Amino acid sequence: MVAARQARARGVSQTEEYVPTHTVSQPDPQWYLAKMRELYDRDPQLLDPSWRAYFATESAPPQLRAKRPDIPEELAVTAEETPASSPGDQASTPQAPAAEPAPVSATPPTLDIEEAEGAQATHDAPVVSVTRSDLPPAPPAALAEATSPYTRLQHGRAAFTRSHGAPTHDELRVLKSAARATAKHMEASLSIPTATSQRQIPAKLLIENRALINAHLARTVGGKVSFTHLIGYALVEALCEMPDLNVRYTLEGGKPAIEQLAHIGFGLAIDVADAQGNHSLKVPVIHDADTLTFSEFVAAYQDLVARARTATLTTADFQGASVTLTNPGTLGTTTSVPRLMVGQGLIVGVGATDYPAEFRGVSPKRLASLGIGKTMYFSSTYDHRIIQGAASGRLLALVDAKLSGRDGFYERVFTSMHVPARPYAWEADYDYDPNREKGKPARIAELIQAYRSRGHLAADTDPLAYRVRRHPDLDLSSYGLSVWDLDRPFPTGGFGGSDQMLLRDILTRLHDTYTRTVGIEYMHIQDPEQRAWVQQRIERPYEAPSPDAQRHILGTLIRAEAFEEFLQTKFMGQKRFSLEGGESLIPLLDHILADSARTGIHEVAIGMAHRGRLNVLANIAGKSYAQIFDEFEGNYMPNSVQGSGDVKYHLGTWGVYSLDDGLATKVYMAANPSHLEAADGVLEGIVRAKQEHLGDPDLPIIPILIHGDAAFIGQGVVQETFNLSQLEGYKTGGTIHIIVNNQIGFTTGPTQGRSTGYATDLAKGLQVPILHVNADDPEAVIRCAHLAFAYRNAFHKDVIIDMVCYRRRGHNEGDDPSMTQPVMYSLIDRIPSTRAVYIRGLVGRGQLTEDEARQSIAQYEAELGRILEETRAGGASSVSEINPGSRTHDPALTVGVGEAGESPDEEWTMPESQMPGIGMMIGWTSASPAKQLRRIGRAHTRFPEGFEPHPKLRQLCERRLEMALGNKPVDWGFAELLAFGTLLMEGTGVRLSGEDVARATFVQRHAVLHDADNGREFTPLRFLTENQARFDVWNSPLSEYGVLAFDYGYSVESPETLTIWEAQFGDFANGAQTVIDEFVCSAEQKWGQRSSLVMLLPHGYEGQGPDHSSARIERYLQLAAEDNMWIVQPSTPANYFHMLRTQAYKRPRKPLIAFTPKQLLRLSAASSPIEEFTSGGFQPVIGDSTITDPASVTRVLACSGRLYYDLVKERERRADTSTAIIRLEQLYPLPEAEVAEALAQYPNATVTWVQDEPRNQGAWPHLALNLFPSLGRPVRLVSRPESATTAAGRASLHKEQAATLIAQAFEG
Repeated sequence: MVAARQARARGVSQTEEYVPTHTVSQPDPQWYLAKMRELYDRDPQLLDPSWRAYFATESAPPQLRAKRPDIPEELAVTAEETPASSPGDQASTPQAPAAEPAPVSATPPTLDIEEAEGAQATHDAPVVSVTRSDLPPAPPAALAEATSPYTRLQHGRAAFTRSHGAPTHDELRVLKSAARATAKHMEASLSIPTATSQRQIPAKLLIENRALINAHLARTVGGKVSFTHLIGYALVEALCEMPDLNVRYTLEGGKPAIEQLAHIGFGLAIDVADAQGNHSLKVPVIHDADTLTFSEFVAAYQDLVARARTATLTTADFQGASVTLTNPGTLGTTTSVPRLMVGQGLIVGVGATDYPAEFRGVSPKRLASLGIGKTMYFSSTYDHRIIQGAASGRLLALVDAKLSGRDGFYERVFTSMHVPARPYAWEADYDYDPNREKGKPARIAELIQAYRSRGHLAADTDPLAYRVRRHPDLDLSSYGLSVWDLDRPFPTGGFGGSDQMLLRDILTRLHDTYTRTVGIEYMHIQDPEQRAWVQQRIERPYEAPSPDAQRHILGTLIRAEAFEEFLQTKFMGQKRFSLEGGESLIPLLDHILADSARTGIHEVAIGMAHRGRLNVLANIAGKSYAQIFDEFEGNYMPNSVQGSGDVKYHLGTWGVYSLDDGLATKVYMAANPSHLEAADGVLEGIVRAKQEHLGDPDLPIIPILIHGDAAFIGQGVVQETFNLSQLEGYKTGGTIHIIVNNQIGFTTGPTQGRSTGYATDLAKGLQVPILHVNADDPEAVIRCAHLAFAYRNAFHKDVIIDMVCYRRRGHNEGDDPSMTQPVMYSLIDRIPSTRAVYIRGLVGRGQLTEDEARQSIAQYEAELGRILEETRAGGASSVSEINPGSRTHDPALTVGVGEAGESPDEEWTMPESQMPGIGMMIGWTSASPAKQLRRIGRAHTRFPEGFEPHPKLRQLCERRLEMALGNKPVDWGFAELLAFGTLLMEGTGVRLSGEDVARATFVQRHAVLHDADNGREFTPLRFLTENQARFDVWNSPLSEYGVLAFDYGYSVESPETLTIWEAQFGDFANGAQTVIDEFVCSAEQKWGQRSSLVMLLPHGYEGQGPDHSSARIERYLQLAAEDNMWIVQPSTPANYFHMLRTQAYKRPRKPLIAFTPKQLLRLSAASSPIEEFTSGGFQPVIGDSTITDPASVTRVLACSGRLYYDLVKERERRADTSTAIIRLEQLYPLPEAEVAEALAQYPNATVTWVQDEPRNQGAWPHLALNLFPSLGRPVRLVSRPESATTAAGRASLHKEQAATLIAQAFEG
């Protein structure tokens, strides 16, 4: 075996035969052969099988001879070499480095005892002679052991046969170099009068807490902490508390003196082995060890070891020791009395860590049950001239207290190493009590339940600052358990897939699952199936990602961070609302999309605010870098998805995310304004429309909503949207919510921004899991992504990932956050980025080199620079011509990464739902055949068998049949149902949503009928024809913001559906003003996003007070511009019918704002004959058909809506034939030609605009500014007086104002 090692050392392959040569250190082969032959002749059993085979076949033909075994070399040294001293001789000797040190390696001393079975030499391949190739191959020959037991018992082996290189004769060597220095130091040490104190110390906490530290390091930055690290630092702390022992003896003027040292020079005995295996002990010094934290102490320790290994220690490294620590315990030595060197006052020796000798034969299970732990001996050898025995004893007692955890030593160590856990605490084992033992299994169940319920409170989820979170429910002592129970088995109740586990394993699994960098809340979920599902997936042994997966994660982090750094450098000062500090969002989304592609998810739709939006657009949604750079340059591509009217960090996109294996999924990213969370409901509506269009019951389109922490808890629309998640008319099969929790909202911190512990606390009532994760652990972020994705698909419920991170810059790039958050930003300025943290961990764990990481970063940044230069040279279009449809020019940058990107086809520049002509009906008219109307009427009386409607509803349905047959005029409620029904039969779907819309606030609709006996529902319009379109009527929650946003989004994505949202009262839409301002009226101009949403806003001054009278007509008219909306106030059921049908088919699509009546719903005068439904169309202006002599008209009253009927009634009362009344049905776009044509019939008349609303409200401000000046004739106003509120609250005042208004209309 020695020869084989030497052969490898000389570069000789073991497949070759190595023949040793006769050198100074090699004995004469002939002498050695003669010696071995003599032993063979005496008794073959004295030799090992290789030599027996050699001598037995010595006279055989060459091809049958066994190979001669290698002759072992002596370990003697040449005259030029220095003999190495043993570790025991130099246990306390500080040595200066040799003048020209040979390369050596530092290895921990080990007890190398070979058993006889393992001492046999390895056999090289036999050499076969081919000289006589004419002979047949000879069979192999080998000797077998003697079968006679007497033969084996008769002879023994001499001891020298176990020697490998012992000298054959006595030798004398002169000590030189380091060995000579050691001898001199040993002689000098004899002059020091020393004494030694010894103490046996329990090692239980040392062992257990070191295991916790190393488990943390293995999951983070790599490396290990040794026992010597902990013992050494405990000794340093003890000397700091007993400074009288940090001294040395000296002479001052020839007189004995004691030197009190200000700092501790910590000598560390290191066993160093050279290339020949010779061991020597070196004692370098950690200077000023008392000024170091534990982590700094470990770093200094490791630096000395590394330099000792490479023989680069300097003379200064061996000077200044005041105390030395030697650890012969690594050799198994129980205790020792090391020598104290001149210039030191103290040396501490550490013995082996082991069970007491009397317990070494006891089984581990029995040891655990007895509470027997390992111990170690400490010795303190001190200069008795300056240190007394009592002080030495107190020092060992202090070290004992620290290593036993009785003075917070381990808490300080854990804090220094940033271990986010509590160390084990010392306490005595409990006396055995049968009753107490019976209760332990129950307490284990309580402990497991506590971790499941409250483990998240102790999780290390904050990357900004290290802190250990503690909760008494997670302490072992709370359950009558201690560190002595760690190796005792307990029943688990199935935890971790096992019926019984050691407490140590239970705690390890609980800690790994619940208190590392992920804190999961799910025990509030009442469904045991869902809780068990989560437990099954998270309470598993930890498995690290594969190297390929880790490199993939690193690649996404590199792209995320380098993208932000590139924009910061190239476009300094421009706002982009960077993702810096939260870059883990990119790998999180990347893995959700990858899971989606692999599991057949059809599409992933993303909604988010502006923070990090550009990064997501570029690295996830596939918007080209060239286009983004072009926008930073101030240019916009004419064929892009969005319009040209918004900033770059509000724009949306869509594309296809592809994996290397060809699997793919669509990606849609909705446009969003600066109003945080406004896109939540919009995206949900878009996804619902996509899902209904796809028609797959598995709902394979996943919505992802990305929130900020301050907005998530502060914006009410978040809770409104959450409330929709399980409602039949609004659910989308579960949304993955991601909170980019940067722990600040603009300048406001959590303590001023919320009353809850977590930003997610209000969501618990929805029975959804919440995953809090530290963004600086991207691997944990990825695990949360996979879990959230799987939960959503398994239960079709929402799930929340609270990704705790930080915001490296201000709210925007021009903001200085240190003015309002100086402490937070002093921390942020000092911490490395997520990418740097992850790279440090990979390098520390040996999974990556720093050069590989730098190369990847440089390659990506170079590609970004190339794209920017090409963009500046020729615009984004030139880059797309060079490399169409790709995010980068170099495909190597995206290997293994989802390649979302825009299509190279310029015609494919917008989502399909936004393409012109989608949902268009060719040759449509707003009038409908009479047979369709009759079918609708009959459907209202064909009740299902056994269905018993309320008596009043039965009468209503019978009246509706009469209306459809033309026997009665059609009222407002049935006119609406006729519009719906005819659209359904023509293949156009209808979605009606809002508060109480099935019946309607004013009891006029009754689209859904209820059985009077059992409450079963019947919707007549769903049973018109076999192939009719979908008809949905959904009563919404008492919510406007979230529901209107949802229905707007639905209308964006479903152009073939007439989507209607009805407010309970018109002014209730005030609660959704953000949706109206940011989406309904402006989305087309900002983003090129079209919608045909219908908003039905009940409006009318009927004495209901300020809050239920006005729908604020003036607000919508103020928002009207550039043909962005259609604003109508119909006054007849027939015109309302034509309005709805026109809206369904009119292209290009525009939102419709309809001010609907309340009083007219039951006013007999406000009804229409059936003929007005089967012919004609929508009338923007309705003239006065009662005037037979237009020339006699001296007064024209123009009005809109309900007021018309009051004016007609007054005209009839006055028998006035000189007044014509014109109705303006369409308020925008202004029907100037139709108004002019209607007024042209009355050239001699004055014109008066009459409105119910106050002078400063209603249509008057808009008409006076935009319509009446173009008429060429003066227009008088009659209205209520200017008012700060919409209407009078007192009924008497309302009546008085109404009477005055009517009188003024006819008296002017």
